[in-house]
Amino acid sequence: MAKDYPRSYRVADQIQRELSDLIKHELKDPRVPQMVTIAGVDVTKDLSSAKVYVSAFTIEAEGTEKQAELVEALNQGSGYLRKLLGGRMRLRSVPSLKFFYDEVQQSGSVLSSLIDQAVATNTTEADPLESDHPNADKSQPDVGNVWNKNL
Repeated sequence: MAKDYPRSYRVADQIQRELSDLIKHELKDPRVPQMVTIAGVDVTKDLSSAKVYVSAFTIEAEGTEKQAELVEALNQGSGYLRKLLGGRMRLRSVPSLKFFYDEVQQSGSVLSSLIDQAVATNTTEADPLESDHPNADKSQPDVGNVWNKNL
């Protein structure tokens, strides 16, 4: 078990769960909406620092200014969150917290829209390798079932 799932991963998962609850219930900063999602936590192997990736659905449409404001507010409150985290977790020392905005959702939506555009503009043409297509190359032998023909 220990080799498959190291302690730093287990601590990161616990930090993710606890921070989600702490931000929702304990952090009283007007710049931080209550619906903040902790997308992931990366903890160093020595458990001294943690990178916390956050996103908020309400901020996605408002732009990068609000995203930067959210990250700044969380980084300013990281000492308080670390103190509360220390009270909830049984660790000798709680990792220092550094917050980053998770842009995976935005990248995914951009890629999804690009794929949708490509599908919408795609014209369907018959595959030239199909045998009933008029431009199909009939000189190529059918090698699909060679092994069964020799038996």
